[in-house]
Amino acid sequence: MVDIKIFGSGCAKCVKLAENAETAAKGLGLDYSVEKVTDQNAIIDAGVLMTPALMVDGKVRSSGKVLSEEQVRSLLA
Repeated sequence: MVDIKIFGSGCAKCVKLAENAETAAKGLGLDYSVEKVTDQNAIIDAGVLMTPALMVDGKVRSSGKVLSEEQVRSLLA
């Protein structure tokens, strides 16, 4: 199971990153879960300085930008 977390306020960019992450995981046929983290303290505790951010299996893989589906797929593969 791949654990994917999206950190952000829930803005349009955060929503788009979550959509791209889900589409990429589905495209790879992965068993995954996606969690959207909007709590500011949880975001800070995760070490995220800029949102939106993408965490995969406990490691922040991207922050401050919306990755395309292809970019997310390369991080998950």
